[in-house]
Amino acid sequence: MSELRSAPVPELSAEDHVRGPAHASLVIEYADFECPYCASLNAQLAGRELRRAFRHFPVRSNHPRAWAAACAAEAAALQGSFWEMHDLLFADQARLEDPHLWERGRTLGLDLERFDAERRSEDVRARVRRDFESGVRAGVVTTPTVFAGGRMYAGRLESETL
Repeated sequence: MSELRSAPVPELSAEDHVRGPAHASLVIEYADFECPYCASLNAQLAGRELRRAFRHFPVRSNHPRAWAAACAAEAAALQGSFWEMHDLLFADQARLEDPHLWERGRTLGLDLERFDAERRSEDVRARVRRDFESGVRAGVVTTPTVFAGGRMYAGRLESETL
């Protein structure tokens, strides 16, 4: 884990996927659904009282299915199931190919035709790109990267760090 300083520190946006109590400390996560360190951090943070904002940062050079997984999460979001898809993707990172993404959609009760069309749509791709570009502007170079308390933490993280 390394603590880095970055300018500008990202702020919560209306487009962010947020969960957790409004009164809790805000954590903005840049993560990749195929990154094992992101899954580890997700598990560590799951039991903490935090307000978590998730942003996509698919590192395609290391994780070839990360982009498709991010688009699947966004397509699920359009049917009100972002966090449920988020949790399913992190729970089984070894299975991110299309048949497995469709199975997750089926598990969540999504309209699968709509899910498949939307995950391939320009609007969804643009959303993932916006998250990624906001990370680049904030100095994100690896996953996971977390912003908490005005500071940037990158790489392997322990939840006690935040």
